[in-house]
Amino acid sequence: MPRVLSCIQPTGPVHLGNYLGALSNWVSGQHDGDVFHGIVDLHALTAIDTPGLIGKQTIELAAMLFACGLDPEIATVFVQSHIHEHTELAWIMECTVSYGELSRMTQFKDKSARREAEFISAGLFTYPALQAADILLYDANEVPVGDDQRQHIEITRDIAVRFNHRFGDTFVLPKAVHPKAGARVMDLQDPTSKMSKSATSDSGLVYLLDDNASISKKFKRAVTDSDGEVKYDVAKKPGVSNLLDILSASTGKPVDELVGQYSQYGALKSDTGDAVIAVVEPIRARFQELMQDKGELARLLSIGNERARNVAAVTLQRAHSAIGLLPRI
Repeated sequence: MPRVLSCIQPTGPVHLGNYLGALSNWVSGQHDGDVFHGIVDLHALTAIDTPGLIGKQTIELAAMLFACGLDPEIATVFVQSHIHEHTELAWIMECTVSYGELSRMTQFKDKSARREAEFISAGLFTYPALQAADILLYDANEVPVGDDQRQHIEITRDIAVRFNHRFGDTFVLPKAVHPKAGARVMDLQDPTSKMSKSATSDSGLVYLLDDNASISKKFKRAVTDSDGEVKYDVAKKPGVSNLLDILSASTGKPVDELVGQYSQYGALKSDTGDAVIAVVEPIRARFQELMQDKGELARLLSIGNERARNVAAVTLQRAHSAIGLLPRI
């Protein structure tokens, strides 16, 4: 059974695109491998500097992952900053990767360009070293990533190969794999753009914690087109196609079957909103239940933290021994 690692940053509320595009697959796939899911709060420090915010968003994200259906007895859900081995191994990774390799990372170039007038931290530059530590600590065989993250897996492999060459076989070489295809969820007001927290307005975003009335309202106001034909065509009818994709993902019915059931946009919008409400209602209820019982939430998190810590400690010790660091006294 392969060990699979997926991580998520606690950068704000979870929206429908996050759930249908990724988290629902995490839940359905938790029995298919030895899965580790990290809430990488230290990475969020490159974008958040408000006191207390990262901790608040971390506990809320943990509650949401459990509410969505991750079982801590099966899937190892852990908080990155609770496992000190991440930062210790990150320094070793920084000493194994070159300045040139880090400077060629396209995500650093893109993010620093967008923040040209803002403070750009060294952490944004050395981010791939911490990410390499996140992956290598858990002897991950597979890391499901989109195309925008493949370069990070490649540099992780390069770091591991260089370390293994210098000090002997120590790290498992991870393989980037395409994640199981999730639903393609676009902004309801701009259906040519992915649903994203970076959107200029929340009117096209559906958050899992939105109340039912808000969800219905957002779907009723979803942008479509003027010809009135319910047809799946992403290029020519992105708004209608987006609604059909969401309805299909929420009900399990094929898009082709759904197309034949509608002749008007109003009914399609209404039914899609209702289907989404049926999906998120139990998630929202479980989230609220967990947030009101912090003791239970802490217990669930401690299960994954302990399991992750046990694996990470062995890997870090293996790296220390390979280097020849003085054993701790």
